[in-house]
Amino acid sequence: MKILSDYSLTELENELSNFPRYRAKQIFDTIKQGKDYKDIALPNGMKSELKENYILKPLEIFKTLTGKDGTKKYLLKLYDDNLIECVFLHQSYGNTICMSTQVGCRMGCKFCASTQNGLIRNLTAGEMLSTIAIVNADNGRSVDRNFTNIVLMGSGEPFDNYDNVVKWLSLITDARGFNVSERNISISTCGLVDKIIQFASLKYNITLCVSLHATTDEIRRTIMPIANKYTIKKIVDALKLYVHENNRRVVFEYCLIKDKNDSDEDIKRLKNITSNLLCHVNVICLNPNGGSLKATTRDEAKMFVEKLNKIGVSATLRRSQGEDIAGACGMLRAKSLK
Repeated sequence: MKILSDYSLTELENELSNFPRYRAKQIFDTIKQGKDYKDIALPNGMKSELKENYILKPLEIFKTLTGKDGTKKYLLKLYDDNLIECVFLHQSYGNTICMSTQVGCRMGCKFCASTQNGLIRNLTAGEMLSTIAIVNADNGRSVDRNFTNIVLMGSGEPFDNYDNVVKWLSLITDARGFNVSERNISISTCGLVDKIIQFASLKYNITLCVSLHATTDEIRRTIMPIANKYTIKKIVDALKLYVHENNRRVVFEYCLIKDKNDSDEDIKRLKNITSNLLCHVNVICLNPNGGSLKATTRDEAKMFVEKLNKIGVSATLRRSQGEDIAGACGMLRAKSLK
């Protein structure tokens, strides 16, 4: 079975060329609205033929949790019964959707719940597009959109699903679809250097975020297996290429872990890592996921950021949202699977 949301409008017109041309646009609009066959007026024969060969709505809302701050955490069920997550964040500068790119993850980062059950499979571009459509519709919109920003920071490593993510970018920025500005999209990677270099050549104006989480390769290897393949220097060199090609500031994500990466020496090393690079450090308080890693306090995190700023490192502390609803990556799915 093919997924109709995997196709651009032009591709739909070609795929469905045995039907009147305007039907492709009708289906394209139905996808954007997060609707299914029961919601679209089609001749019975055409609808039956489409149902036999194509999936129109590849996922549905399985569970929704709403936090005290208005954050919504979605557990979404795919057509094959796999589960993924998505978060809708109310923010003063524009609502944000944080979405997944894979069912599970194989990166093995010790601080992240997404990887606890390994990687099941990649999401297709259409499944990712339908995630946006369904969450947008659930937040009161169908024809237009109720969000400004999208971050690929949910379950999965986006660059481990490189081709589908790149195809999704073309779909989500399509002026005939959601028409999301490239500058309002962020992609987070744990540091797949070869893919960062490959992506740089595409010259997308998106914000590239790299999960750093340590200032030495030795410490990084203890919490992120990918560090056994790519050193911090190799990552920084790839980011310099990305900045040169795209003239876009990159972001280092830095999750504070008690007695692991929160010392004054780490602050000095962060200064060295970020020098001569157009970048920002986004400091994050660890969300405990049942593992052995301990979080620094929020007050300690604020002090860490202040010290970075004092020595000339651009840094902020990420505002926590959805803590009361398992808002961190993979936590709700992991609990549901148990």
